[in-house]
Amino acid sequence: MHDHISFDGGKRGMWTAREDRSLEMFPSKTKFDKVKMEKVSMLDLRQLSYFVAVAESENVGHAAARLGMSQSPLSRQIMQLEADLGLTLFERSRQRIHLTQEGCQFLTEARALLAQAERVEAEARGLGRGEGSLATVGYTEGAVHTGVLTHAIRRMQAQHSGVTLTLNAMRSGRQIEAIRTREIDVGFLYTPPDDADPDIVHALAFDDPLILAIPSGDALAKRKSVTPADLDGRPWIASSRYSNVATRDSFLATCAASGFTPDIRFEADEPLTMLGLVAAGLGLALTQATLRSLKLPGVAFIQVPWFPLSVKIHVARRRSDNRRHILALTCPARQLFRTAKR
Repeated sequence: MHDHISFDGGKRGMWTAREDRSLEMFPSKTKFDKVKMEKVSMLDLRQLSYFVAVAESENVGHAAARLGMSQSPLSRQIMQLEADLGLTLFERSRQRIHLTQEGCQFLTEARALLAQAERVEAEARGLGRGEGSLATVGYTEGAVHTGVLTHAIRRMQAQHSGVTLTLNAMRSGRQIEAIRTREIDVGFLYTPPDDADPDIVHALAFDDPLILAIPSGDALAKRKSVTPADLDGRPWIASSRYSNVATRDSFLATCAASGFTPDIRFEADEPLTMLGLVAAGLGLALTQATLRSLKLPGVAFIQVPWFPLSVKIHVARRRSDNRRHILALTCPARQLFRTAKR
């Protein structure tokens, strides 16, 4: 499952009840059965909140003060609600108004609907913050040992602690396909899609320079620096010529341009396998600089700043996916690069 490395140079209270039987709030065998659903669909929660305030205050003036509005517009809203429902909700007197029998029943249902609306709104806002959301992430081995994946996950969890995370080890090409088909949401990969890809956007998350791995018993291991001439004709361990032709060709071309020709004796596609062969004394290898932190016995590392290749880790997502927890994983690519580099 591991990849082959490639080298690069709405405002609150405005909910509206729609024609959904799950929102039907009128019990059967009452006068409420006479209310037409097309009229119910015109109700909004603001109008219901006005009704509840008046019912609880039993005084339009007091309810208007509680709602922070004038008395006349509130009276019109209540009369409009009664007209829309075809019901008399209040018995009116000079001093106070009282709920009718139907009004009492409607008050119970109105309160329940308003409470449900608050729950729905709270849940929706929580989803917007990433709470209870899902994130499926594809990654290459390099995203792990560079620390890019670790820092991205920590950043997302710090901002969106309720996200359920799923991780899948995938090659770069497979990740691109999986992002496109929504099998995964985010990919940490070596080879990104084309910049003009209509479905996927990507950014550089980490640029890991190559470093020379040498058997600790080799004479070069005691040196602080090496030149291309020191490496010419030496036994080498390189990536397989069959698994990733472009990477192999790029490596050989860069070696020639730098002034040496490696004598490739062994092939390995996994960086840790390469280092194991180096530790066995079978040859030299160029690998990612971040791997030196593993401190493998039998392996020494020397920087080769004159060798221009590096391993780049990119982060990618669907262009249309702007959920906040996904953006927390992908948008701060430069920040991930700075953090992981320390």
